[in-house]
Amino acid sequence: MKLGFALNLAALAALCVACGEDPTEASSQESDSEDTVAEGSSSDDDVGEEQGSGSSESADQGSSESADESTSESADGSTSESADDESASESADESTDESTEGESGSETEGETDTDTDTDTTDTGVDPCSTILYPTVRDFMIAHPDFEGTTGNDLGIVEDQLGADSKPVYAGNPNTPTTSGADNFNQWYNDVEGVNLPFEIPIELLEVSPGVYEYDNSAFFPIDDQGWGNEGNTHNYHFTLELHTSFQYQGGEVFTFRGDDDLWVFVNGKLGINLGGVHGALEGSIDMDAMAGDLGLELGGVYAIDFFFAERHTVQSNFKITTTISCFEPQ
Repeated sequence: MKLGFALNLAALAALCVACGEDPTEASSQESDSEDTVAEGSSSDDDVGEEQGSGSSESADQGSSESADESTSESADGSTSESADDESASESADESTDESTEGESGSETEGETDTDTDTDTTDTGVDPCSTILYPTVRDFMIAHPDFEGTTGNDLGIVEDQLGADSKPVYAGNPNTPTTSGADNFNQWYNDVEGVNLPFEIPIELLEVSPGVYEYDNSAFFPIDDQGWGNEGNTHNYHFTLELHTSFQYQGGEVFTFRGDDDLWVFVNGKLGINLGGVHGALEGSIDMDAMAGDLGLELGGVYAIDFFFAERHTVQSNFKITTTISCFEPQ
């Protein structure tokens, strides 16, 4: 290969001589030309690299700017949406809280009103009433204290109610209409084979403002019940026992008119005494006038214990008139 190159060079030299040129110079020019081309190529590459670098920087800047803008927009949008979401969430929470508070307040208020407005016992019955619920006991004609001696008989019971909330017998031999303590103690106690108990309601009606009354001139609440009428038109032989209470507010009056025996105790003390077998008689308790004797103080709640007996044919009158508007069970 070297031999070929040498021959080419010799031929070129001969040609240059013929043309009047220095083959060495020509070779040098040719070398310079190749260098120039190489430099040009290198310069182009550098320009390309610079342009490429510029493009890269431009791309990087564009990408960076685009990324920044995108990030900024995304951040702004996200922040805005997040803020909106938080605002909506807070609004929803506030609305929920207000709704919850409203419901809770409404429920609480409703419960309070119900508890306040409803004044009843656990059984759902209003304890304040003008309906009385006495116990009636039926006796047979054969009982020693029924269909016997007649007349007023005021010494049958003590002035103080017994510890068992029953009248204490104080009679015989000074009370001709009764036959002794044992028989009397059967009047207001359940005794098998001697009496039969029933509960009956007695309703006091308001007959004028602040005045309540029950009035029955044919008071036979157990006709054809218990031992029956025993050949009579009505069942004439029974007793009646009632326990109730009231609040003393001043001005109360309690009046009874009837036959036969009737005793009313207030705060355990005898206030009306209509003992004996007789026609209709009347007795009254003015609470203010008798407050000292009965031990009453304004605002206090006191027991009323009421004992009645129908012991003889042919009438039975029973009338209660009072200004007490609220009776409570004991």
